[in-house]
Amino acid sequence: MLRKLLGGLFGGSEAKPGNAGAAEPVEYHGYQIISEPAEQGGQFRVSGWIRKQGADGEMLEHRFERSDLVPGQEACDQLMVSKAQRFIDQMGEGLFDAR
Repeated sequence: MLRKLLGGLFGGSEAKPGNAGAAEPVEYHGYQIISEPAEQGGQFRVSGWIRKQGADGEMLEHRFERSDLVPGQEACDQLMVSKAQRFIDQMGEGLFDAR
């Protein structure tokens, strides 16, 4: 109990990174872009998913993570979508290839 009190007084109980929640999917050239920023120290890390229905009906997914930190969640969602669109344009179907 004393540790918790002292930690709170001296900044020892810093918030841990967490998921800020997923935004509504954005459609782009047959792909779904879902921004799911991770909260870190009061800022938001650009991350989320790129999904597309495969020819066999299976949902293909690619986890999209970047090092960018943005002060607001809405701005982070917008940056995620623009970066994902560029990535889709560059990689196409290859983004689902096994690494």
